[in-house]
Amino acid sequence: MRAAETTSGCGTPARGMVAGGFRPAAKPKESLRSWPGVLGAALLVCWIASLLDLFAQQPGSAVPDLSGEYQFLNEGDTLGLLEEEGKLKGYVDVLQGEEESDEVLSYTIDGTRQEDQVEFKTSKIHEKYYRFTGKVERGKGRQPGDPDYARLVGDLQTIIVDPVSGQEKSQHKQVVFKSKGKPPRDEP
Repeated sequence: MRAAETTSGCGTPARGMVAGGFRPAAKPKESLRSWPGVLGAALLVCWIASLLDLFAQQPGSAVPDLSGEYQFLNEGDTLGLLEEEGKLKGYVDVLQGEEESDEVLSYTIDGTRQEDQVEFKTSKIHEKYYRFTGKVERGKGRQPGDPDYARLVGDLQTIIVDPVSGQEKSQHKQVVFKSKGKPPRDEP
């Protein structure tokens, strides 16, 4: 009898038989416990864990300590802050033009932080000072030492005091001060 004639009694070829010969055996299904399955599952777990870590560090997360240097109004101007128990101390260094007698004006800062709300005021130099009211936010930096890890976003008042009358004129400006990051350490 030829393979094409072998039937199961219903007129169909018998199991393992096809017209013209034997049917190839079915491949066994791979279980999750097989080596490729285990490797794939491990890679999936690692990938999900890295995504969770990335999402945990996205902008909007809390900034536990806003201490550091920030870009102030112009390139070269620096806002330096030190946060201790909700109190802020620091400085603002403002570069002056060549026509000015002082190369840099260095204002001292006193301020406070309550959760994400930040307020500070500078000392007065040449009848001018600054007042900031806003909040601290996460920037695009991934780790605390990275540039743009933290941002101060809010209203900056530039206040000029008339030396004769003592009247104050203020200009308001919406600002975003980005942290500069810390320079890499030279390791011995």
